[in-house]
Amino acid sequence: MRTGHQTGTAVLAPLLLLLMMAAPSSAHDEAEIPRGGTHQEGMEATEVVAAFHAALAAGDGDAALAHLAPEVVILESGGGEKSRDEYASHHLGGGMRFAAASQRETLEQRRETFGDTAVVLTWTRTTGSFGDRQIDSNGVETMVLHRTDAQWHIVHVHWSSRSNQR
Repeated sequence: MRTGHQTGTAVLAPLLLLLMMAAPSSAHDEAEIPRGGTHQEGMEATEVVAAFHAALAAGDGDAALAHLAPEVVILESGGGEKSRDEYASHHLGGGMRFAAASQRETLEQRRETFGDTAVVLTWTRTTGSFGDRQIDSNGVETMVLHRTDAQWHIVHVHWSSRSNQR
C-alpha cells in the first residue's frame, strides 16, 4: 500500500516532467513511429504509444490492452477509467470503432525520459466520419509510461480535443 508521501511523489513527478517539457528543446528527441505490432521489449516509449494507437485502429483490443498497465488511469471529456479492466469494459470498443473510422495525424510529439518514467505529449489532427458525424478535430494527448523489465507500459492517459468545424 502506498503512503501519502509515495502517492504525492507519484502524482507530482509527472507534473514536474510536464512543466520541464513546456518549451521545445533538442533534449526532446523523437523516435520513429512503428505501425502495428505488440512486442514491447526494447521499444521506446513513443513506439509503445504508436503501437497502442495502431492496435486500436486495427481493432485489436488484446494488443491495445497489452500496452496498458493494470492500474492505468485514463481521463477524457471530464470522466475516466481507473484501471485497464474498467477501460476494457467501458470505452475500448468505442475507441477501436472511432480509430478505425478516422485518420489520426501526428502534428508534433515530444518525449522526456527520466529513468523508468517517460512522458509523451502528442498534438494530433483527426478527420473522417463516425456514424452520422463528420470528424475534423485537433487533439492533445498526454501519456505517462513506466518501464519494468525492459518494457514500457502506459500508466496514465489524458485525451482532449476540440472541433475544427464551425
